[in-house]
Amino acid sequence: MDFAIKVATPEKQRGACAVVGVFETRKMTESAKALDKIAQGHLKNILASGDMDGKASTSLLLHNIPGTLFKRILLIGLGKEQEFKEKIFLAAIGATLAALQKTAVTDAMLFLSDFPLKTRDNAWKVSQTVIAAANHQYRFDQLKSKPETEISNLKKLTLCLDNRAESVACEEALQRGLAIAHGMCLTKDLGNLAPNICTPAYLAKQAKDLAKSHKLKVTVLEEKDMEKLGMGSLLSVAQGSEQPAKLIVLEYYGLSKKDNPIVLVGKGVTFDTGGISLKPAAEMDEMKFDMSGAASVLGTLQAVAEIKLPVNVVGIIPATENMPSGKATKPGDVVTSLSGQTIEVLNTDAEGRLILCDALTYAERYNPKVVIDIATLTGACVIALGNFTTGLLSNDDKLAQALLAAGEHTGDRAWQLPLWDEYQDLLRSNFADIANIGGRAAGTITAACFLSRFTKKYRWAHLDIAGTAWKSGKEKGSTGRPVPLLTQFLIDQSKSTD
Repeated sequence: MDFAIKVATPEKQRGACAVVGVFETRKMTESAKALDKIAQGHLKNILASGDMDGKASTSLLLHNIPGTLFKRILLIGLGKEQEFKEKIFLAAIGATLAALQKTAVTDAMLFLSDFPLKTRDNAWKVSQTVIAAANHQYRFDQLKSKPETEISNLKKLTLCLDNRAESVACEEALQRGLAIAHGMCLTKDLGNLAPNICTPAYLAKQAKDLAKSHKLKVTVLEEKDMEKLGMGSLLSVAQGSEQPAKLIVLEYYGLSKKDNPIVLVGKGVTFDTGGISLKPAAEMDEMKFDMSGAASVLGTLQAVAEIKLPVNVVGIIPATENMPSGKATKPGDVVTSLSGQTIEVLNTDAEGRLILCDALTYAERYNPKVVIDIATLTGACVIALGNFTTGLLSNDDKLAQALLAAGEHTGDRAWQLPLWDEYQDLLRSNFADIANIGGRAAGTITAACFLSRFTKKYRWAHLDIAGTAWKSGKEKGSTGRPVPLLTQFLIDQSKSTD
């Protein structure tokens, strides 16, 4: 879909469809009033007839309104005016897109002044509308012989402003929204692919393609390279699989190479059976999404490269399958990590931390400003926060606050959990430096405590996206999160003087 910014009010505009708002109870917004005036009260009469009350997310499509230059006018319900906030705004945009999809409309004009938010400017509304529209039109039907999904006729959406002074900021927001949407699309495509297609080697190829198209530096370490380095923890997860593991490194330089980078580390388990600690069969197919952290790193780097952000970013992706076989790691095995710390593997299904710890140690060579790892790490996070909120743990409160703020700005929200030393005792081992699990209690926290043992040389944050990376049930599929959060964080960092 194409997008455009235009400074305009609806009276003299011409097009296939104008989208304006109506609050409860039948209170027209300014753009609706302007159209009603030239229509000599036609809209007011229709509303008075009771066909629409203005309740949130309702819609009413009108044809051939006299006096106007639009073939159609779409009225969108905005609910109670005093309660109109970000959530209702996004719902209104969703209702707009859903209503337009049912028509033959190919282009529409959305008057943003009709969607007033006290705490957000038009630039925010532009970027959020672009992301919402891209998500609404997203389809994953590459693996179907005959696509079954309904395709929208809408090809262009013009976002109309009433203040010319905001046009430059809104144009910039439009481009950033598009870049985030493209990054989310890549992340979703990778997550939704079947695990027999999206293997570690496939992820490495996607990284190389991304590097070629956006002039990034890419390095792919093979198992023999990792063995020479001493990545015994990562390789212990890979040894049960026929698919060779890869350590994928992408480097984006928007500043001088002397400027220390921000490092993103994404868990890339392309399929997780649990290994010898085998998972139950029910919903095991969803373990193809266990590489969502890796996919979000690739999606974020694509967004950053499209925006051409003045920031240096390194993406590190440890990629492997976790399979049971005669060669697989057994509960009770002790492995040696790249850091030199020994790990007693009490549960082979706690494999994400085993591959991340070596990648986090590898990140030290970049002398990073900060390191953020992104992982579908613990079912405990889903129990704690559900499917709406990403878990956040960090050894640096300022970094945590910056990530929380980025999540609030984009609606891709996170919540901080404690990382206190008391929890470290749960990881004690009689036979190694550390155990890879700490029991059922505080599972998300102890997983982060494990990772914190490998992040003492830099500022670090951990994002547990087990509940937010994909949806189950009828709408099963990747969400593309947390690409918006990560990209906004990087945008904010590019403006920071700290």
